[in-house]
Formats: sequence, C-alpha cells, structure tokens
Amino acid sequence: MNDREVADYLLANPEFFAEHAELLASVRLANPHGKAAVSLQERQMDMLREKNKHLERRLAELLRYGHENDSIASKFGRWTTRVMAERDPGALPRTISTGLRDVFDVPQAALRVWDVSEPYSHADFTRHVGEEVRIFANSLATPYCGANTGFEAAQWLTPAVSAVAGDAAGSAEGAAANGTESIALIALRDPEASDNACAFGLLVMGSPDARRFHDGMATDFLTQIGALASAALSRLLPR
Repeated sequence: MNDREVADYLLANPEFFAEHAELLASVRLANPHGKAAVSLQERQMDMLREKNKHLERRLAELLRYGHENDSIASKFGRWTTRVMAERDPGALPRTISTGLRDVFDVPQAALRVWDVSEPYSHADFTRHVGEEVRIFANSLATPYCGANTGFEAAQWLTPAVSAVAGDAAGSAEGAAANGTESIALIALRDPEASDNACAFGLLVMGSPDARRFHDGMATDFLTQIGALASAALSRLLPR
C-alpha cells in the first residue's frame, strides 16, 4: 500500500486506533521543532496548540477591525452632523472639507463643483476645473485610492496647516511641495439623477503618508462620504 491508500484507509476506518490504542503510544513522529521524536498524542497536542494560536491571532485581528470600524462610524456620525447643520449652501464645500480634516484627521482635503446655479457660478469652489478633471470624475464608478501620480485635482490641495476647500489652486510644483504622496478621489453625483449620471464635482483627500490611501483599502466609508457630500452639495445645482 502507498501513503495515499494508508491515509484513505484510516479516514474510512476511524475506529482503527480505538481498537488498537496501544499503537498511539508506540507511534513516534518527527518533531517539527527539531527536538527528539514525539508520540502521536504529543504531535496532535502541538497541532492543536498551533491551531489555537492561529485562531487567537485571527480573533485579535477581527476585534481590532471591529474597533477601527466603530471609531470610523463614530467619526462619520460627527462629520454628518456638521454637514447637516450647515444652513448656508455656499458654505457647504468648506464645511465638508474642513470637517474631513478635523474629524477624520485627513491632512489635506478639497473639492470642486461645476454646472452650479448662477448665484454660485463664480465661487472659489468652482474654479480651476479643467475638462480632464470632468472626464476623469465621470469615469469614477468607485472612489480611487492610491499614489498621487500627478493628478490635476491634487493641485487643489494646500498644506494641512492652512488648507480650505475654497483656497485658490496652486501650481503642479506647489502640489508636489505639499508632499501629497497618496490620494483619494471621489466623484460627486446628484442623488436624484440616474446611477450613470455625469458627475457635478470631485472630492479630493491627500496625505504625505504613501500608505494612508492605497489601492487595496476598503472604500465603503469613502463611498458613504461621497454619497452624503453629493446629497448636501446638490443644493448648489440648478433645479
């Protein structure tokens, strides 16, 4: 019999060791830790200990994720309250971006909107929006997270110590000087329009930490942020 046949026999006959219990004590197995040979029972105990350690690490990881999600959910609630409490539609862009920096500790945040109602058509938050930005925003079905590879929208970001959504955009060199290594880009769409409607704005978050926004991160909360920001900012659109 070969190894596979022996294994299949033992699996098919679990009572074998019950009928031949003396074998359990006499079978000696190589110790994976480099020590002397151990009995089958000892090897089983080692395997159970390793399995328990793995389960404990997994449980600790799940608990950590749970605490992180609870913290993010609490911050999302505080940010939502700020946005909903803003009565002036023209102040919403600033409220949204400053709230992201204050509540979520995002180093840089800014946004731009376009095709707004006439009273807001010359506001700071409508400036410096090129056609490439609009095309890119329309292509975003989900938030983009990753390295800042020279996005035009990154020029809207200013240093964390003085960034506001309505600041005038700087040059590409200025954006690089701000040290924006990673970036998150969220398209803003009218919640009352169809799912494939064109974007009317773009929300940008940046960080000097290249790992803050990365292409493998979950985007559930970013999607929720985009949905709430879109709903609030739709007050700026013509009706």
